[in-house]
Amino acid sequence: MGKIRKLEKYEPTKFMDEKSKYNKKLADGAVCFINCLKHTKGEWYGQPFDLIDWQEQIVRDIFGILKPNGYRQFNTAYVEIPKKQGKSELAAAIALLLTCGDFEHGGEIYGCASDRQQASIVFDVAVDMVEQCSALKSRIKPILSQKRLVYKPLHSFYQVLSAEAYTKHGLNVHGVVFDELHAQPNRNLYDVMLHGSGDARKQPLFFLITTAGTDRNSVCWEVHQKADDLLKGRKRDPTFYPVIYGIPDDADWTDEQVWKQANPSIGITVDIEKIRNACENAKQNTAEENLFRQLRLNQWVKQSVRWMPMEKWDACDFKVDEESLKGRVCYGGLDLSSTTDITAFVLVFPPEDDNDKYIILPYFWIPEDNLDLRVRRDHVPYDIWQKQGFLKTTEGNVVHYGFIENFIEELGTKYNIKEIAFDRWGAVQMVQNLEGMGFTVVPFGQGFKDMSPPSKELMKLTLEGKIAHGGHPVLRWMMDNIYVRTDPAGNIKPDKEKSTEKIDGAVATVMALDRAIRNQNSTESVYNERGLIII
Repeated sequence: MGKIRKLEKYEPTKFMDEKSKYNKKLADGAVCFINCLKHTKGEWYGQPFDLIDWQEQIVRDIFGILKPNGYRQFNTAYVEIPKKQGKSELAAAIALLLTCGDFEHGGEIYGCASDRQQASIVFDVAVDMVEQCSALKSRIKPILSQKRLVYKPLHSFYQVLSAEAYTKHGLNVHGVVFDELHAQPNRNLYDVMLHGSGDARKQPLFFLITTAGTDRNSVCWEVHQKADDLLKGRKRDPTFYPVIYGIPDDADWTDEQVWKQANPSIGITVDIEKIRNACENAKQNTAEENLFRQLRLNQWVKQSVRWMPMEKWDACDFKVDEESLKGRVCYGGLDLSSTTDITAFVLVFPPEDDNDKYIILPYFWIPEDNLDLRVRRDHVPYDIWQKQGFLKTTEGNVVHYGFIENFIEELGTKYNIKEIAFDRWGAVQMVQNLEGMGFTVVPFGQGFKDMSPPSKELMKLTLEGKIAHGGHPVLRWMMDNIYVRTDPAGNIKPDKEKSTEKIDGAVATVMALDRAIRNQNSTESVYNERGLIII
């Protein structure tokens, strides 16, 4: 890590209105206030918060450029920047500056995000900063149960708000620090906090700081476009301060020189070697490519991307000998369809030694009466797969769950099925029946929390050639259908809505793999040994 740079020469932003003036004394005061704070994370903990040049430029512009009436020119600042640039520290410092150093009596400063937990990230940094500053600690009363810091000399406060916008009307806002605007589920909180809530204040500041998002129908994309229009001279709004650190859509995202355009803190808060490693992983994985471009280079990318590189999957076409697996420990994943669709049950056999692979044994069922209709309608060769033995049918026009239960019971006499993971939705009766047969049945959530670790592990094992699936055509078809959805933290999950066709077998594989990994060696999970895989 390099030494923090100082801003050698400050030039006010080109967005300074021709009638406005730069007040160096006020700008110096804002910079001095933040420099008196201390960092709260990692190797920087306890060190003075000496602003990096790009941060100091923002602080001086926002707090030093004044209108002829003496109040700040900018009341909205939009800062879009990749992860690991010191975003949370800057946002926390701005919140404390507005609360304690802006001389606003009774000032109400609010921290907002997609949920209370996300908003608490910046708040917790601010709390740590106060703890390390004796001058602030003696003057601030923390009310942590309410996520509130009260600055006693001014009776002002900084408080976290959640996203339930209907409760926020009537606030007399002096400042808003809006973290990760791209993660807002809708525009309600944004509209309530920014439209009219600061009318009673002389110089309210709405400080919006975020990484790029994926949803181009969101309020963040709307604000991003406005900022981009201002930066390119297509629009003019003297009250809006735009900052976007990112690369163009058509830029070479693998070029290290391009990375510097998006990462102004490179070599300071972010190590270029970590970006190199992330880039190498992204080159091998489409899903990780989009995450790399979004989180590291601040590009707006599609939320759902086709996931599995099929040439890597096909390379794991190692022969699976079902007879040789008799008596071996395995784990099941059950994805029940609607009664007229495909039901999938997948067994995953963990490796018995370092040279062994995770062996996948999938089974699929479809109603017999619907088979020909599905072939004509979906243009999928269900009939051929049935004749080849890769797809089973149950009598009638709906899936016969009793038939599947009996089939699984028979498998239990052949293989040592330790656990069966299932999607909670619609599986109550079958679960009870399987439990009655003596199986251990485990509910498995379909959200990011449960699906992300085993999904990433499946990708890792596939890329390493440590999966053996025998080239099962139905499972291959489903793997090729997978699109994944990502959340702001980079977690992923298979997305049934976005996926082009059925992915039930892939979901069942992910669930079974999770149980196999968590129970590996009976006592210790690979997740615990070396943490979650972040590709």
